[in-house]
Amino acid sequence: MAEATATKATPGAEYKSKISPDWCPGCGDYGVLSALQKAASNCGIQPKDLMVVSGIGCSSNLPGFINSYGFHSLHGRGIAVATGMKLGNPDLNVVATGGDGDGFGIGVGHFIHAMRRNVNITYIVMNNQIYGLTTGQASPTTARLHKTKSTPNGNFEFPFNPEGVALMAGASFVSRGFSGDGAHLAKIMERAIKHKGFSLVVVMSPCVTYNKLNTYAWFRDKVYKLEDEGHDVNNFELAVKKSMEWENRIPLGVFYEADKPVYEEVEPAYEFGSPAKQKLGLKSEDWNVLYDSFR
Repeated sequence: MAEATATKATPGAEYKSKISPDWCPGCGDYGVLSALQKAASNCGIQPKDLMVVSGIGCSSNLPGFINSYGFHSLHGRGIAVATGMKLGNPDLNVVATGGDGDGFGIGVGHFIHAMRRNVNITYIVMNNQIYGLTTGQASPTTARLHKTKSTPNGNFEFPFNPEGVALMAGASFVSRGFSGDGAHLAKIMERAIKHKGFSLVVVMSPCVTYNKLNTYAWFRDKVYKLEDEGHDVNNFELAVKKSMEWENRIPLGVFYEADKPVYEEVEPAYEFGSPAKQKLGLKSEDWNVLYDSFR
């Protein structure tokens, strides 16, 4: 009887941090954090086996708000650090998080080459189409003619298309979610984490303080789910076409998924297993000298 009435812990509860997020009330990043906690839990990953890495920005504070290993790195360097983490210990589940300014601005080189290599990590980008942490300047994904603090007469640049660039760079998993639909977003993240190879999840995550154009209501009026239209995730040309769709209808879901060789599988250095678990071959006295040098 006791077994029949026992309640199961809420998915993601084990990932609740003792530190509360300091994002603005209503920030879309709360939905991203909650979805990631649920997704990791549904994947059966223990907190000790999850590494969350970030760059710099409001969204990049996320590793501090989740109960797992974490690393808050430099601006635009989240992918580079996450790659190093994964290559050093392939047994870890590595998730990089960040924002559009961090990942698609200064970090765009790392973004492209990690996808080209197909390193087995997941990259979650909270795309609020603005630099929120520095109070509202135009970012790489800011809409054209959008008036911001740095573009008072309207942004004359054309916005960066992360999903389209990811497809052309060779990413084996490309998707888009919306922080206003946490259940759907968690399912996308779960699928991304389980994917073997580089997986990209771009999350439309409204900045309620500095972006008054791309609001929750603005997105809800335009978004639709690819799976509801029978989208074929194996069709590369169709995925490219969908990545260009934006003005009147905005697709959510998995754009593309492919089975490609993973970097860690073809790199000869892994012939002897995980580097983190290989013996260093040092004598105890040499090890003590080395250890003391870092104390």
